[in-house]
Parts: sequence; structure tokens; C-alpha cells
Amino acid sequence: MTTQLTSPRAVLFDLDGTLADTAPDLAAAVNLLRTERGLEPTPYAVLRPTASAGARGMIGAAFGLGPADAGYEELRQQWFARYQAAMAVHSSLFDGIVELLSGISGAGMAWGIVTNKPARFTDPLVPQIGLAHAACIVSGDTTGHAKPHPAPLLEGARRLGLAPEQCWYAGDDLRDIEAGRAAGMVTVACAWGYCGAIEPTGWGADYLVASPLALRDLLLAHTVSPAAMVA
Repeated sequence: MTTQLTSPRAVLFDLDGTLADTAPDLAAAVNLLRTERGLEPTPYAVLRPTASAGARGMIGAAFGLGPADAGYEELRQQWFARYQAAMAVHSSLFDGIVELLSGISGAGMAWGIVTNKPARFTDPLVPQIGLAHAACIVSGDTTGHAKPHPAPLLEGARRLGLAPEQCWYAGDDLRDIEAGRAAGMVTVACAWGYCGAIEPTGWGADYLVASPLALRDLLLAHTVSPAAMVA
């Protein structure tokens, strides 16, 4: 008979602020818009915490505009163009991510990416920063919804051929935890990421980890060996 598993069969990750430190290039693109207008760059320390929110976060921090404001959409499209032209200049994997992913694969688990980043950015960026071996990639426009809706996470599980409850989801933003919880996955808040304005201790995640290596150790502690999966 088959043993009832409580260990993860796969881990799905957010991209920006979880696997990769993409804030430098995101910030550079929005500050290019400011310098083109004769404005001083917005300090990186102000922009970095908003990186997981994409255009909404960056334009909000740099120009004080939100999606409902006049001029926002024009800035958003211009920011997209500047960012697309220079996505992987300073972006890189966080320290410990290579070891984390190697540990996951070595334990017989799959891993994939579920991000709100549109595919026009995700598809070229992922191979440039060393993540081309992901078992699945779900972008913000892959389904009809973006996180915190669970649809992208459910699509990730579907592409891996797994039930949602067999997957863990790890991210650095409250909406990652909300999406994972709604999808029925174990959720992990990644405190090394951007995290936004709300402390991750208040997100209600199943686990809060301080580093990629701490997440690796947590996952391996919950892993059932392949030999134990069949009885």
C-alpha cells in the first residue's frame, strides 16, 4: 500500500526577493525615469522594500502615484520598457539559493517558480540568473489571476503533476502567504527578502525562515526518503 505522506514532494518559490535579488535593476529602471525628468534618484533604501510589488511598488515609492492616479499608466509602461532593456545587470541569486535548490533536488523533490512578474520579463530573466532548471515556471499572466489569488500556485502544482497539499510555497511578501494558504499548501515566509511594510512575523505563515540554508534544513527535516514512500 502507499504510505500517507506529510512531507513535501515539491517546493514552489516566488522569484523577486525570494530566489533572486532583483531590486537593483528594478530600482535602476525607475530612477532612470526620474533622471530623464530632471529629478534626483530615489534612495535605494526607499525602493528596495517595494520591489516585490513590481511597478505598483516602484512607481509608488519613486513618484507617489498609484494605479488610480493620472499619469501612472504612462509611467508604468515606460518603466516596463526601461526594465526590459536591462533586467540582469545587477540581479543575482541570494546567497545560499544554489545550495538550497541543490538540497531540494538531492532529496528527490521538485522545485518551481510562481511569480507575479509578467512572462515578458520572467522568461528571459530566469535563464540569465541561473534558474533555467526549474521544473515549472508560472508567471503573473500565465493564469487569469495573480497572487494573492491561488490560481497561479494551483497551476504550478498541476504542471508538476502533484496535489496542492503535496507542495510548499515560499515567498517574501504577505500575498505569497495568502496565496499559498488559499491553495492549501504549507507556507514559508522568507525573511531574507524584501518583505514590504508588514513584518513577516504577522503573516500567519506555517514557517518563518531567516536564510535559504535554514529553509534547506527545514525541508530536509520534513523529507521522507524515496524508499519510505512505498510499502
